[in-house]
Amino acid sequence: MREFAGKADFDVHWLPFQLNPQAEGGQGVNKLEMYRSKFGAARVEQMLPMMVATGRKEGIEFSYGGNTGNTFDSHRLISLAAKQGRQDEMVEELFRNYFEQEKCISDQAILAAAADKVGIVGVQEMLSGTGETEEVNAELRTYQEGMRINGVPHFV
Repeated sequence: MREFAGKADFDVHWLPFQLNPQAEGGQGVNKLEMYRSKFGAARVEQMLPMMVATGRKEGIEFSYGGNTGNTFDSHRLISLAAKQGRQDEMVEELFRNYFEQEKCISDQAILAAAADKVGIVGVQEMLSGTGETEEVNAELRTYQEGMRINGVPHFV
């Protein structure tokens, strides 16, 4: 996007996508163990150094420790952030948490801390209730199911 700044007019709106909607929430499961189970140990050992090197070129310090879990609540948080004009900032903070800081973004305490850092209000109420659930489910139906999007990133 930086390459096109001033050369093209575009709008970024982050849409929900769940790679593993059956994953447990809360503290999640060990990220590396899940990757090994899903892709096989040999492929993971081949894949990780390439991902780290690619990320480093873009200023991302990928780290593959920590846990991973169900991302539905993080999508609810991103939806709330969009309504407050802070969607990009929220997504970037969640990316840093998950990809660089080894934090599990299915953990509501992690989500609340990230939202606080970005300045999102109403987070505790949303997380303890059903706020943004209808909106996220509608977008999942429209894009993931309706357009048959089966991987990310995907640009519409």
